[in-house]
Amino acid sequence: MRKVVFTNGHYYHVYNRGVEKRDIFMDEKDYFRFIHDLYEFNDRNHVLNLNFRFKSNYGAPSSIVLDSIVLEKKKERELLVEIICFCLMPNHFHLILKQLIDGGISLFMQKLAGYVYYFNLKYQRIGPLFQGKFKAIEIDNENYLLHLSRYIHLNPLELIEPDWKEKGIRNWQKAIKFLESYRWSSYLDYLGIKNFPSLIQRDLINNYFKNPADYKNFIINFLPKDFNKIKDLLIEK
Repeated sequence: MRKVVFTNGHYYHVYNRGVEKRDIFMDEKDYFRFIHDLYEFNDRNHVLNLNFRFKSNYGAPSSIVLDSIVLEKKKERELLVEIICFCLMPNHFHLILKQLIDGGISLFMQKLAGYVYYFNLKYQRIGPLFQGKFKAIEIDNENYLLHLSRYIHLNPLELIEPDWKEKGIRNWQKAIKFLESYRWSSYLDYLGIKNFPSLIQRDLINNYFKNPADYKNFIINFLPKDFNKIKDLLIEK
């Protein structure tokens, strides 16, 4: 992996996975904790209190949204990055980030590594959780960014069609239903379904589409040949 110099105002595909490809999210609470950390650690200021609780609008844990997280009051945040897209998978995660301040991405990822402390304490383990330092590649034009967002939002299909990248998606009806039930990415918010709306900045991608339905059509028009457009931005291998 080549070294990347992070520049303010530029976009990057950031990725990491569990050491030895182990799972880094074991249950729903782990996913929520990591999403909470994506929000809370995106701040130039120190995080004073990591205690948080979830308040459901619907009375069930599966209905929790980030806007309902009850956090201790603190001064206004100074964002390190904009999170354009994200996807959490059992053993890895993808982020599209825009750096806002000098050293913003490096500091954000350094703070996000605090998830390891939570995970090791919860599961009574020691040692590294992630496979070395995070990987990053610069996205040098917005067309690539759009296609990469599609790839990231399709990524959960690995759980039901492991060869979807190489052979295409055989059952689109099943795929669409699955993606629209998968909470651990930014896809639902791009469809206009409130999931974690406070976490991401959607304006850049939304400017290319008239409405959420157009973005959904962009997603489901994926073909295996589309990988050629972003193959240099894929860093999980």
